[in-house]
Amino acid sequence: MILRNTLRSAAVALFALAAPAMAFEPGEPQCIAPAGAGGGWDFTCRQTGKMLQDLGLIGSTMQVTNLAGAGGGVAFAEVVTKRDTENDLIVAASSATTTRLAQGAYPGNSMDQVRWLATIGADYGVIGVAGDSKINTLGELLDMVKADPRSVAFAGGSAVGGWDHLKVLMAARAVGIDDVRTIKYIAFDGGGEAMTQLLAGSVQAFTGDVSEAQGFVKSGDLKVLAVLAPERLTGDAAAFPTAKEQGVDVIGANWRGFYAPGKMSDEAYDFWVGALVKLYDSPEWKDVMAANGLADLKLSGPEFEAFVKQNVEDIQALSKEIGILQ
Repeated sequence: MILRNTLRSAAVALFALAAPAMAFEPGEPQCIAPAGAGGGWDFTCRQTGKMLQDLGLIGSTMQVTNLAGAGGGVAFAEVVTKRDTENDLIVAASSATTTRLAQGAYPGNSMDQVRWLATIGADYGVIGVAGDSKINTLGELLDMVKADPRSVAFAGGSAVGGWDHLKVLMAARAVGIDDVRTIKYIAFDGGGEAMTQLLAGSVQAFTGDVSEAQGFVKSGDLKVLAVLAPERLTGDAAAFPTAKEQGVDVIGANWRGFYAPGKMSDEAYDFWVGALVKLYDSPEWKDVMAANGLADLKLSGPEFEAFVKQNVEDIQALSKEIGILQ
């Protein structure tokens, strides 16, 4: 009897070793958009979640939570301090995220506290005005800034010193405005809120990205004066003139992608990286990119983490150069 039980136990143990481990699948997939509805992070969560489900890469609808505040800092702190081990959770990120991390704007937080998953493309910056504005070119707008820097208030969805702010400063420097600290920038929690203030007449110009601008252009609420791309984009965004073709030599590309909790399991991490890579490679996602002005930028896993590290270092250098960071 003892021998039989011993053999049975050994057989069970061998079967357990031979049986393949169950692959991870998120039971309740969730995405945090670190800003209000209507902005680029909101687009990143909602469009990606929809396509992951449509392509059968996740088995259920992705829940999207808008968690605005501190230019993404509220969401980052929430993930690091309260949701650090969750495997079903991903968080929308972009150049705005690395900008804030580079400038120490998330107190006590750093890029190595989370796991960097993958990009879903690059979103070029835009500068625009209300649809009924009499301003028709980037040159006209920047001439107004040159004449009186305080006469034009730019609204953006990132904090002061954030990516939306930096794009305006780079354009200003390109036309010879040396003291860019005189330029008036007002920060809002996401591109949607910034657009609301533009339409209300509280500000004179908008700085954001192509993906968040497209819908407002179609509705007639926004006139894009320039896209900060090296050449004209394709799809609907082909109508936007570049800054370079107007004599303003500036390029501003905002990568879009995701990070995950720092203690997410390796199995969950591999799942999300793999799912996002499959999404990116699909013809359906290429159509989404074309429709929303996203340019190619495919990075994932360790390669993406190395890119983020370099991005943080580059932004720290730029921020010091223009006096935002000491």
